[in-house]
Amino acid sequence: MKGKVLTDKLNEGRVAIVTGAGRGIGRAHALAFAADGARVVVNDFDADSAHAVVAEIVAAGGEAVAAVGDVADWAGGAALVDDAIARFGRLDILVNNAGFVRDRMLVAMSEDEWDAVVRVHLKGHFVTLHHAAAHWRAESKAGRTPSARIINTTSGAGLFGSVGQGNYVAAKAGIAALTIQAAAELGGYGVRVNAIAPSARTQMTMGAGEAMAAQMAAPTDGSFDVMDPANISPLVVWLGSPESSAVTGRVFEVEGGRITVVDGWQRSAEHDIGSRWTPGELGPVVEEMLAKAPHPVPVYGARAQ
Repeated sequence: MKGKVLTDKLNEGRVAIVTGAGRGIGRAHALAFAADGARVVVNDFDADSAHAVVAEIVAAGGEAVAAVGDVADWAGGAALVDDAIARFGRLDILVNNAGFVRDRMLVAMSEDEWDAVVRVHLKGHFVTLHHAAAHWRAESKAGRTPSARIINTTSGAGLFGSVGQGNYVAAKAGIAALTIQAAAELGGYGVRVNAIAPSARTQMTMGAGEAMAAQMAAPTDGSFDVMDPANISPLVVWLGSPESSAVTGRVFEVEGGRITVVDGWQRSAEHDIGSRWTPGELGPVVEEMLAKAPHPVPVYGARAQ
């Protein structure tokens, strides 16, 4: 059953930065925010892609500007936030989406492949989050507490693991934890921070092998396209709106028409003897606790044990 529609446009007059918005999921976010009444800063490393999305938004009657640059560059991240405020007079929403993959098994992965992926995903999230949050903190301290929103992008790989993607897994897991941390630290300034773990057809997924490409391909029979990137954006648009004020520090998986709340690390089975353990007595105790604990979600691509 579809949710009740309370208003036509939840983000009328608000200003959103969307990183990595030149194509794929980021492009879908930018178009969706513009259609919902927001003014959009379209960030991408590729200038042609960013300007093409801006042109698409303007042609549809929306308002947008391109911001070409590297989200993991400290000065570039500051400029992205400053330029949005200078151009539109305010900033309400930051959607961290930019990223790429350099897939390889851990034993074959190079230092550069590790550093590049962790940099653009994890550092790229922190850089823009830091500069946007600094602005919102200043606004709050000046008595103008914002209704600000940050939507980060983690991944099922980061939540559950994915064979051959150790760098991406580590970065996306870090983003999920960063989301929880930022929600706790920034709530007092009027900032709500959440994350999505999307599954959709993008350049990254289509380049992940023939089997994955076949799974991600658009249907040819007119049926619902589960892997359409535009399926991801409605939740992001809602999370960016004032309506989401009661939601923070949460992670949502999104695929097609399915939205799933994903809970992070939680304590489960426990055994306390009130004194120091000896190694020899721990075997049966650990076995008993693991038998009581929830089974972990299998790692993507892992062979059955």
